Amino acid sequence: MADQSSSKPSAAVPEQRLLADEQYSDHDITPKATPGPSQSREPPEPSSPRSPVARLKESLNKARPALFGDHLTNPFEYDDDDDTSENELLLDPNLPANYEDRHRPLPRHPPSSVRSHKRPSHDDGDAADALELDSLNSQDPLETSDHEEEVENSPYPEVRAAVSPYDDPTLPCNTIRAWTIGLSLIFLGASMNTLFSLRSPSISLGALIAQVIAWPLGHGWARFVPDYHVKIPFVKQKLRLNPGGFNIKEHAIIVVMASVSFGVAYATDIILAQKVFYKQDFGLMWQLLLTISTQSLGYGIAGMMRRFLVYPAGMIWPGNLVSVTLMNAMYEEEETKGGEGDGTVHGGKGVGVGGSMPRYRWFSVVTAVACVYYFVPGFLAQFLSSFAFVTWTAPENAVVNQLFGYSTGLSLLPITFDWTQISGFVGSPLIPPWHAIANTMIGVLTFFVFLAATLHYSGAWYSWYLPMSDSNTYDNTGKQYDVSRVLSPDYRLDEEAYKNYSPLFLSTTFALSYGLSFAAITSLIVYTYLHHGKTIWKQYKSSTTEKADIHMKLMRRYKEAPTWWYMSLFGLMLGLGFLTVLAWPTNMTWWAFLLAVFISFVFSLPIGIIQAVTNNQIGLNVLTEFVYGYIQPGRPLGLMIFKTFGYITMSQALTFVSDLKFGHYMKIPPRTMFMAQVVATTFSCFVQVFTLNYALNYIPGVCTPTQPEHFSCPGGKVFFSASVIWGLIGPARIFSPGQIYSSLFLFFILGAVTPVVIYLLARRRPKSWLRFLMAPLIFGGAGSIPPATPLNYLSWGIVGFVFQYWIKKKHFGWWSRLNFLTSSGLDLGLALATLVIFFVFTLNEIDPPKWWGNEVVTGTVDYKGTAVQMRVGAGESFGPTTW
Repeated sequence: MADQSSSKPSAAVPEQRLLADEQYSDHDITPKATPGPSQSREPPEPSSPRSPVARLKESLNKARPALFGDHLTNPFEYDDDDDTSENELLLDPNLPANYEDRHRPLPRHPPSSVRSHKRPSHDDGDAADALELDSLNSQDPLETSDHEEEVENSPYPEVRAAVSPYDDPTLPCNTIRAWTIGLSLIFLGASMNTLFSLRSPSISLGALIAQVIAWPLGHGWARFVPDYHVKIPFVKQKLRLNPGGFNIKEHAIIVVMASVSFGVAYATDIILAQKVFYKQDFGLMWQLLLTISTQSLGYGIAGMMRRFLVYPAGMIWPGNLVSVTLMNAMYEEEETKGGEGDGTVHGGKGVGVGGSMPRYRWFSVVTAVACVYYFVPGFLAQFLSSFAFVTWTAPENAVVNQLFGYSTGLSLLPITFDWTQISGFVGSPLIPPWHAIANTMIGVLTFFVFLAATLHYSGAWYSWYLPMSDSNTYDNTGKQYDVSRVLSPDYRLDEEAYKNYSPLFLSTTFALSYGLSFAAITSLIVYTYLHHGKTIWKQYKSSTTEKADIHMKLMRRYKEAPTWWYMSLFGLMLGLGFLTVLAWPTNMTWWAFLLAVFISFVFSLPIGIIQAVTNNQIGLNVLTEFVYGYIQPGRPLGLMIFKTFGYITMSQALTFVSDLKFGHYMKIPPRTMFMAQVVATTFSCFVQVFTLNYALNYIPGVCTPTQPEHFSCPGGKVFFSASVIWGLIGPARIFSPGQIYSSLFLFFILGAVTPVVIYLLARRRPKSWLRFLMAPLIFGGAGSIPPATPLNYLSWGIVGFVFQYWIKKKHFGWWSRLNFLTSSGLDLGLALATLVIFFVFTLNEIDPPKWWGNEVVTGTVDYKGTAVQMRVGAGESFGPTTW
């Protein structure tokens, strides 16, 4: 529910990350080796205040050629002839990268060559010596006694560019300050995201918001809170209330806590579908046990996979590098200013709006403006949110509303003045790189505009009787499928009633979304093999034999979290899972539960290796739905539980592993990481379950299409529809040969063939734009349609083009300073305004003003969901005569 694409059966697609960069020489492809004792070090030039992004650009500039290869001209990039152009970085280039340079080892030097480096301490301003490698080796029982030579830094240039090879063990991180700020942000983030997940479009606050907010909170605490000593009950120890300056390790702990808790638990979709749509309620205890067990079972897998996915240097986890670099940049800026940094980065000539304004002041201004502005499209003048003016001229015309409607149409004129519509389902368009946005737009236009219109108006799948785009299921009279007519008293499929009622029908885009889910699975597998197969295999082999890099050596200073901690937690969560499944009438057998956990366990390592190297995660949601839909059809609740334990357990495990790697890079003690992750996850489960129940009990008209504040539960509705399709009726009655939607299986073949075709064409024309086509992103990039609509994606693409292509090219100084803060400010301002509207107006039953600007939107057949070309008469039906 946190992101709606995870609430519908669609394969996970590559998560694209963005790195800022400067132009570089195409011929400078040799990674710079760390100087040894015999090499002279040039004295550093006098430092001057520079932005974190400037430091990030400098460090990444050195490693870029080895990472990404030569720069090629293409329509997704910028013109190299333009002096102001900036090159687009791709963490995931389409053609196999040259990894010869990547794996070229640095000169080896004895451990003694790593000297002590003085770094400013954040504890009372005293300088502290960074960790000496010699002392590590002398303390490390795993290190060989003959002091074998080791490299001074990571052998991978991208890691060298992003992660510091030093550690200051004097920095405290397990502090009252970190825990208080972290738990407070968990409560706010988890509750707000759970509440916002019920909206259409949904709003989601990510860990980046926590990272941005924690900075002023931490420094404010360090400045104003007195340094008292607090006695811990039952423990003979006192903790300092203010242990000096707010430091990078405390900040990292807060980010980790937010990362594992801000995402809305997948299990809340089960609760939502069960209570709202199936009218079944097992009580609060079952909800808590289900949520906690599904969210935490992955910890045991993560603990067992550490030696394969965290410790080896070859398991890079590229998605963490940006977070680590930006975190380091924030505190490097502070050190440059003598500990008084406020994030001010003075822009040069032509920087534009926000020129030399302190970064956090800019963030505050954007947040305030976004908060105030949202009251206009969100409450006072709602026609600005979905400016489908063509439908207002013909509110009863089905074809006009199908083509230009924003709710159940194709939004051929995607005009909106509402940040919710732009970022609600897809996320902020100011974050992904332009090539990722462009590939997603290709998929939207190809499949959800042109192909959807072609199929719909040709009458495929009886589409003349159905809406163009929504997430509901329909019967053969054009009405929404009445699940109660085919449910037995024990919530299973009544086959006789099903044969006497109707087969199930889907809107055109909903049916296409399943086909694209099939294509995304096979395309991602083939794409990964073609472009990363050799690299994955090489790094996996080296990870099993390569010696510990500097980061592993530095982490050996700290006590490791024992594996039995993780195994005990795994056993406890497994027991809670058994209790959840068997103590209530879930219609799920014990062996099906074990099969779901087994699927997650077995696939965690191979999928984790792929994600650690390529930043791509292959989803198991469609696979688990297929398996359970065939082995135990007719059990919708069992399907939802099976998919959650079979898919989310693996996904959660890899999320925890990724955070462990982040802690590995940030040199966070493993035992503190374990406590922070487990406590944050468990606490967030309670917050989310209670928030969900509060919303279902106190929001008038919640989960209905006409809810005034748009709390229509789009994710829960899709999850419910998926449970009907795959669980109640089953794939054999919908997708197998001879059934209505059997042709969608052809997308499996299309997904496997397309990456090969693109790969071969790009090999023939390596300088063309073809090399930037990514089949998994084309097929799966628009995975949130439905409940999202083309309006959300097309407007997202337009704004993404403006910021990630045009502004980045023409005004790089502004973009590098303020782009990400602008994105965070817009998200936070929108969230605050939504909360005010909810608590001030919704709960007090104060409706939006009644005037033309609010009523014109609700008067169209697009909004009502009745934009269909043909209707059946009384007693008539469409579709097959037998099913």
